[in-house]
Amino acid sequence: MTDIADLYQELILDHNARPRNNGTLTPCSHQAEGYNPLCGDTLTLYLQVEGDIIRDVKFVGSGCAISTASTSLMTTALKGKTLAQAESLYRAFHELVTSESPRADEALLGKLMAFAGVREFPSRVKCATLAWHTLEAALHARKEPVSTE
Repeated sequence: MTDIADLYQELILDHNARPRNNGTLTPCSHQAEGYNPLCGDTLTLYLQVEGDIIRDVKFVGSGCAISTASTSLMTTALKGKTLAQAESLYRAFHELVTSESPRADEALLGKLMAFAGVREFPSRVKCATLAWHTLEAALHARKEPVSTE
């Protein structure tokens, strides 16, 4: 493995072992649930949005290392962002893990670049994107749980 790949792997393992922003958020202004039937990942995402700013974000769930690390890194990246910035981050991350030739904005994605290699493993893309699809559901007040199927 290259040095950068080793660092990315360590980052994912760290966020899986010690997920950031894990827990419930009461009160919260936005909430959504997500499920990945292929891997068994489950997630409830909580956001506290004030005006146009995501002030806090937490999650409760269980899942594989990719899913947990993606959720942990996503929640860390979202704090303090505007809703428009969150949408941009969602689109950039989705392109990073699904496009054959992503035009990754490394400045925007930051540590989320650790998931660039996921696109080589299609079954893992659903694990990496579960939190992001759940975020979209929460931001748009969708009541039905998100499924990656």
